[in-house]
Amino acid sequence: MEKVKVLTAKLGFDIHSRGVTVVNRLLRDTGMEVIYLGLFNTPDDIISAVVEEDADVLGLSFLSGEHLVFTPTIVEKMKTNGLEDVLLIAGGTIPVEDIPPMEKMGMNMVFRAGTLSNRFVDFINENVGQK
Repeated sequence: MEKVKVLTAKLGFDIHSRGVTVVNRLLRDTGMEVIYLGLFNTPDDIISAVVEEDADVLGLSFLSGEHLVFTPTIVEKMKTNGLEDVLLIAGGTIPVEDIPPMEKMGMNMVFRAGTLSNRFVDFINENVGQK
């Protein structure tokens, strides 16, 4: 079986990368292939990379409060590019009250800062290929 391929990225001007760096390491340590786009990405940059890399999962890290701004844009661009089968997850300092709107927009799962690592690893393993 091929490794699960996860593409992670930071959007906009959010420079806080410690959390996504830790998550990337954990995902690699559990056998997943991780492609990290780094900081200062646009939605177009990210979607192009998902297509080019043929990623199974797109993980977005939000620590800047722009999660409600970027989520609908990313979801729409995923639909436009035929990426509905790609699992879309987010993590970071996201208020609890913002999770239902993000999920309604099309985010498959939101992991708040401090989530136990096995929760997101299990979610990815259980849901890749299920969409």
